[in-house]
Amino acid sequence: MRDIRMRQAFGVYWVVLVLFSLPACAIAGERRHGLSTFGDLKYPADFTHFDYANPDAPKGGRLSMIGTEGRITFDSFNYYIRKGDPAQGLPYLFDSLMVRAFDEPDALYGLVAKEAELHDDKMGVTFYLRPEAQFSDGTALTAKDVVFSIETMKTKASPLYRLSLRDVEVVEEIDPLTVRFRFKGNQTRDLPQRVAEMPIFSKAYYKTLPFEKGTLVPPVGSGPYQIGAFKPGRFVTYERRDDYWAKDLAVNKGRYNFDELRYEYFKDRAAEFEALKAGVFDLREEFTSKDWATKYDFDAVKKKRVIPATLPDDRPGGTQGFFINTRRDKFKDPRVRQALGLTFDFEWTNKNLFYGLYKRTAGFFENSNMKAVGPPSEEELALLAPFKDQLPASVFEPVALPPKSNGSGQDRRLLIKARKLLTAAGWTIVKEPVEDKDCGWFCKVMISIGLKSKKQANVLRNKQGQALEIEFLTFSPTFSRIILPMIRNMKTIGIQASLRVVDPAQYQERLKSFDFDITTQRYIMRLTPGVELWNMFGSRAADAQASYNLAGIKNPVVDRLIEKVIGAQSRQELITACRALDRVLRANFYWVPHWYKASHNVAYWNKFGKPQVKPKYDRGIIEYWWYDHEKASKL
Repeated sequence: MRDIRMRQAFGVYWVVLVLFSLPACAIAGERRHGLSTFGDLKYPADFTHFDYANPDAPKGGRLSMIGTEGRITFDSFNYYIRKGDPAQGLPYLFDSLMVRAFDEPDALYGLVAKEAELHDDKMGVTFYLRPEAQFSDGTALTAKDVVFSIETMKTKASPLYRLSLRDVEVVEEIDPLTVRFRFKGNQTRDLPQRVAEMPIFSKAYYKTLPFEKGTLVPPVGSGPYQIGAFKPGRFVTYERRDDYWAKDLAVNKGRYNFDELRYEYFKDRAAEFEALKAGVFDLREEFTSKDWATKYDFDAVKKKRVIPATLPDDRPGGTQGFFINTRRDKFKDPRVRQALGLTFDFEWTNKNLFYGLYKRTAGFFENSNMKAVGPPSEEELALLAPFKDQLPASVFEPVALPPKSNGSGQDRRLLIKARKLLTAAGWTIVKEPVEDKDCGWFCKVMISIGLKSKKQANVLRNKQGQALEIEFLTFSPTFSRIILPMIRNMKTIGIQASLRVVDPAQYQERLKSFDFDITTQRYIMRLTPGVELWNMFGSRAADAQASYNLAGIKNPVVDRLIEKVIGAQSRQELITACRALDRVLRANFYWVPHWYKASHNVAYWNKFGKPQVKPKYDRGIIEYWWYDHEKASKL
């Protein structure tokens, strides 16, 4: 009996030892002043400011501008929920645990958190908060607020945020200045950075205000700005806080120099442009190439009072194009989708509409080393070979490129190829009578007595007799000049195409429910792609309302390659996986790619100073420029 008791006691001791030893072993790690996906940090722990910031930049003045989100009004001060139209600039109200360095692909440095400790098993991270952190109402920012913020974003924020945080299993307060995250699953590589960038809300403030309710009550924040005067549909202002707790931290030196940020709202771009000329506001990014090429020669430009500037952009070029809704039967066959791409004459569009300012987008990771080029490498083949029987043969050949036309606007060679693809996919040309709008009363009499034939047109029909009808959906009338020539080409090969322009609210609702044939979208691709790819291209997002998978992609190989991207343990592995994914997406013709330019076209009144070095991966205007009183006085 004594031996049994001894063995039981020893067993209990061993279990207790294991229970106490395992977490310590798993959690133990190196406390560092920054985080990056693959561990590399440019700046040491004692750095004084980012290289692209001017630590001596003066404070003061106002920056009045047009935002870059294309919004025409707002009705909410909550940027993070699906309900309502949020005001632009709201992220400046809230701090995060760490802040991004814009001259590194994905490095973050301590803001609210002084240090972070990655767990040895890579399944968690612990943050150590600064005791001086506080909210705009003077209350302390503690681990309780971080826990509340993450749990709120996981359960009540828009689907984009909920999806990105789904593998955060536990977030807990260890003490008022220590918060610990534990993750689940096998796609946790980016989660330490993701949780570090999330906004931090006041738990006490949201006890009386439902987070998920859109409101125009200015919230309690923790960031450098607070909401000032505003008028929905006209403007919203943000006032720099003199009592901002983090203004002297290294990550904020030379940052947030304007006393006031003001976002202006206009119903259309023409009105915006005229207001810029009149000096109603200070700065605007021009997105219309024709206007940039032809309109920036007004008197204030000639006198150098307004400065048109082209700022280089080293970020991925953005995934923009006509996305084809493959949920609809008529688009199931990739040959049909390929044929649609042949009707878009980029060369004609770029010359006649864009003044040659753009390059054709070829890949989903354009303007980066993650874009596939030429034939697949040995490393890419290693990822693709297991799925050879599920992939088009072209995946293993030099990567698919968009067609290049003769620039005529109606390249017969490409249109003949498109018709052949449609024929192979089961669509047959049928000659059918159509209404002739130019047929007057005499013409109609001649037809009625048989002396003239009724006008006929080519119509593509399938075996069930259904015509191939396609509707382009947009809210921007300016896009009609790009879409209508494409529609004309479609009609020449029998596609019954049309354009539907709806108001922005209806457009958003139709996108959320995938009620469209073809629409235009642009995805901003990160320098280190991660879980957001699920929402753009993953099968699970294809039927999730309001997801960004507009094409309705349900492809198991795409899913597996997204897993490879997210699971990459080095930058070279990431590049290889992205290139393989790019090949598969392009070979299936889920979109008709548009165009890009690796720069920002910005015009501003000459009243600002800026650092000598522009951040590599950001415009750097709002956060790092400053108001120059001497220049302004000359205006």
